[in-house]
Amino acid sequence: MTEPSRPDTASSGAHGASPSGADPKWWALTAVCLGTFMLLLDLTIVNVALPDIQASLGASFSDVQWVVDAYALTLAALLLTAGSLADLFGRRRLYVIGLVVFTAASALCGVAQSPLMLELSRGLQGIGGAIMFSVSLALLANAFRGAERGTAFGIWGALAGVAVAVGPIVGGALVSGLSWRWIFFVNVPIGVVALVLTLRKVVESRDEQGARPDWPGFVIFSAALACLVYALIEAGRSSFTATPVIACFAAAAVLLVAFLLIEARTADPMFDLRLFRVPTFVGGDIAAFGLSFSIFSMLLYLVLYLQNVLGYTALQTGLRLLILSIGVLVASGVAGRLSAKMPVRALVGPGLVLVGIGLLLMRGLTATSSWTHLIPGLIATGIGIGFVNPPLASTAVGVVPPRRSGMASGINLTFRQVGIATGVALLGTLLANRLTAMVQTRAAGTPLAPHSAEIATALRNGSVSRLFATVPPQQRGLLVEIARGSFASALNEVLLFAAIVSIVAGILSFVLIRAKDFVSPPQG
Repeated sequence: MTEPSRPDTASSGAHGASPSGADPKWWALTAVCLGTFMLLLDLTIVNVALPDIQASLGASFSDVQWVVDAYALTLAALLLTAGSLADLFGRRRLYVIGLVVFTAASALCGVAQSPLMLELSRGLQGIGGAIMFSVSLALLANAFRGAERGTAFGIWGALAGVAVAVGPIVGGALVSGLSWRWIFFVNVPIGVVALVLTLRKVVESRDEQGARPDWPGFVIFSAALACLVYALIEAGRSSFTATPVIACFAAAAVLLVAFLLIEARTADPMFDLRLFRVPTFVGGDIAAFGLSFSIFSMLLYLVLYLQNVLGYTALQTGLRLLILSIGVLVASGVAGRLSAKMPVRALVGPGLVLVGIGLLLMRGLTATSSWTHLIPGLIATGIGIGFVNPPLASTAVGVVPPRRSGMASGINLTFRQVGIATGVALLGTLLANRLTAMVQTRAAGTPLAPHSAEIATALRNGSVSRLFATVPPQQRGLLVEIARGSFASALNEVLLFAAIVSIVAGILSFVLIRAKDFVSPPQG
């Protein structure tokens, strides 16, 4: 980019001493890391708790998908607009608003009495999360310069790894020891501490010449994404050829084209298409999408397999997922050190390919497989995630001047959330369709053939155990074999699809990310 940089303004001096005498940039790092920790901790905790939520609220398979996607959708839709608002009205102010909304929404999730209430509360969480995410990297990019920026991004990435690492075990302990509601209540004290710290210690910064929010673009983009995700999830309940599904796909396509036309002609777009002339920016967005679509979306279905099919508790599932989490934590630290000596693409590209290889290693599940079959794949994917996350954080804002960091980080984070939203929806639909077909095939010619549709529905909804009361004792072993074998076979196919996406994203990001595109030498 050749556009000259204009300095942001900051009350009390963004790079001087705060009123308390402490350097404000380190307080900004602490506040941002605490908020990010809460957001990522919530994400991994929710995955482990979903089967218990499903059983407690009587939620269907599509309800479980919406618990994840309601959050991802609102987060993805609002990230770009929130970034513009932060640049214009103050990053600290918007970060505070985001903290308040997210913390309050977490409390509402904890008291939810129905799947719909939980989904709506998760959507409200996404609004707060969008504001916090859009501001987080921009606050760091504004507060730090040169080598210190690399240090800040490295700390941020490492803490993200810690959140991923402790999430499954914390979530499992809360669900097994208390209830699933506490996975949301735990956000309240963390949010309060982050709020107090931000209000007392973080100085304000804004772009006085920031653009007004692009409301037409926001509305059309949100509608396009909602139509796309709804169509993908609805296809799992009916089919890809159902009239409502086709209509929603068509609407999503038309709205997306309209969005691109509006952004190309708007003086101050929320989605500046000129950024896509920079290959490194495109590569970073592809990497963000691929990582989220593959392993982060697959985590939901791996959890359902471990709990609903293999019968592990939330705590037992969390302990097993620690294998992946520890891989993330260790590899993140290694990547932070290597990033000072290696090109960014040498970490991001191979890291995504390693994630894909890990997903392929998880395949081969059968009716008699134990959880240990997943161990090699979990190790490989954990290491791959750890290699990608730290350098990807700096790639998001490293190719633009500091004043445009809000939009740049917002776009990259949008691709992450779009990846999760579409990944959960599409992989879930593929899993549901293959599950139905596999149950019919395995049940054919057996006494359970007339119940194949009921078995498939019970597998999706996590209620296979209830069928035992209606099945004669001599057929229960057959029911277990059909259920475990069918889910394993369907999961194998979904793992293959996710692996292909990750490997392709890794190859593309390796080709596209270039050191010469960075405004300053990349740090981490």
